[in-house]
Amino acid sequence: MELDAVRTFVAVIEAGRFQAAADELGITQQAASKRVAALERRLGVKLFVRTAQAVRLTVDGQALLPHARELLRAAERATAAVTPGRRPLRVDVVNRRVAAAHLLHAFYQRHPGIELDVVALTGAHAGSALAEITAGTLDATFRSLRDSAGRVPDGLRAARVIDDRHQLLVGPRHPLANAASVPLAELAGHAIWMPGLSEPEPVGYYQDLAKAFGLTIDTIGPSFGVEALLAEIADSTRLATFVGEGSRYLWPESYDLRRISVVDPTPVYPHSVIWRADNPHPVLADFLGYLRTGYRAETGDDVWAPAWAR
Repeated sequence: MELDAVRTFVAVIEAGRFQAAADELGITQQAASKRVAALERRLGVKLFVRTAQAVRLTVDGQALLPHARELLRAAERATAAVTPGRRPLRVDVVNRRVAAAHLLHAFYQRHPGIELDVVALTGAHAGSALAEITAGTLDATFRSLRDSAGRVPDGLRAARVIDDRHQLLVGPRHPLANAASVPLAELAGHAIWMPGLSEPEPVGYYQDLAKAFGLTIDTIGPSFGVEALLAEIADSTRLATFVGEGSRYLWPESYDLRRISVVDPTPVYPHSVIWRADNPHPVLADFLGYLRTGYRAETGDDVWAPAWAR
């Protein structure tokens, strides 16, 4: 069914006359009549009865009208979905609890009128996310770019925008529960539990961290969700896990969980934002500017980042 014919059909009803509809559409009356005639042939029914003063719908025309209007609304939504400046900015934050998600939320709070589509491609390889950027199905994603040492394919751009400091999360009966901070080297004697961690980038990062400081980071076992993890940490005298300073978790007050700063040095997880160089979406430029303005690189002897991130 030709959308131009459907649009003309609706315009004739709303204007009351073929000439008035043609004027509104910027076509001749003859062209409007041909469009409606083609639609009638396509459907095998008469849609209008012409009178001296106006036109009126037949029974079949009345049946078609609400569906025709819905077709035009659907076409408008489809056009808006792929039109820069009209479609939502689509950003992958990987996980809705981490620093990238909260930065995007803060940006939205500053610009509440923007259209935004927040995506969390948890478990997706960096290569898959970058392929979506290249294809235009995503406008931006946050990745460490560990495997490529910060490099991205031709046509893409990347900028380091987050250095997320690590904290240790423990329950109230853990030996470190009352510590204000803990030196990283002292964690070699404690079990760091991160079950179900499978994404190559964070797995690689924690392998680098464990190797550098002799840590035991256990990722074996299924993940039953963050709520189950927090409950087990709260009830344990020996289990702990790493969380980012910029991550947000909620738990019952009875858990009495403690977030302890890791120092001497503090490990930081690097995040880069990746986008397509020729992406014209106007909100993207504002978002990238916001990220760059707020970024403070974590450097010095008091922080640690893996060699590929330096």
